[in-house]
Amino acid sequence: MHYLKKILFTAAILSFSGFLVLAFTSQSPQINEIPTFENDYNVYALDIPERLNFSGEFMPLQSPDIRERIDRELLVNTYWQSNGLLLFKRSHKYFPVIEPILKSYGIPSDFKFLALIESGLQNVTSPAGAKGFWQIMKPTGKEYGLEINNNVDERYNLEKSTHVACQYILKAKEEFGNWTLAAASYNAGINGISKRLKQQNVSRYYDLLLGEETGRYIFRIVALKEIFSTPKKYGFNFNETHLYTLPETYEVKVDTAIADIAKFAESFGLNYKQLKMHNPWLRDPFLNNKSKKLYTLKIPEKGYYSNAITK
Repeated sequence: MHYLKKILFTAAILSFSGFLVLAFTSQSPQINEIPTFENDYNVYALDIPERLNFSGEFMPLQSPDIRERIDRELLVNTYWQSNGLLLFKRSHKYFPVIEPILKSYGIPSDFKFLALIESGLQNVTSPAGAKGFWQIMKPTGKEYGLEINNNVDERYNLEKSTHVACQYILKAKEEFGNWTLAAASYNAGINGISKRLKQQNVSRYYDLLLGEETGRYIFRIVALKEIFSTPKKYGFNFNETHLYTLPETYEVKVDTAIADIAKFAESFGLNYKQLKMHNPWLRDPFLNNKSKKLYTLKIPEKGYYSNAITK
């Protein structure tokens, strides 16, 4: 009996050992087996187009340095997909406002991408204090006639700030003789670009050694222009229903103070937030207007907001 138990115990041990060997050998990867993402997720290198230009001025893509720099911006803007889609959506909303103003000054349409990289088409404030879609500094805004104070800041007025940007761009174009340097000077200043051209004894943007921000500036613009020109080529898929639009608005002229903007908004079937969204240059819950200046407010057509306050 003791001998039989010993045989059965030994058989059980051998059987269990065999099971373990089979289990591990059947589940463990082979030594030469390499995990692959081939069928799950792919990241592709991008082919650089043969010809790229900013405002009709071609990039010298034969230079390895230039090719690497545009490759970087194409990759960054292609694979930052969420930001890219938001830019497409916002551009559909705001480019129709910007483009006609650029055209009225004889400025190439490519400059709309300057606003795109400056602010993402949002009323943001930079660490240096530049504000609005065109990131205009306070002294520059005042120099070109914008009202800027605690009560009103017209850098947040898209139309007026676009006019200021156009005037600056034309001044820079006159100084440098080409659109590429004019665009670069929007970032580094006319004096800043002039100084560097003189120091380095060159005449082209692409020959300048510049800091990170200005050095990437034109490349970022051209990369977005290329992606926006052929979105599906870069993996962006959307249709008209996905894009943002501006509502139809009408103008209301005001030449007096507004003591309470919230109550003023109610008279048009709006609430405070809704009125300020269409008139972001109003910075307070009231409008002082001590000088009796004539202001133009935009009011969305009745029914645009489903939750609008009824009169």
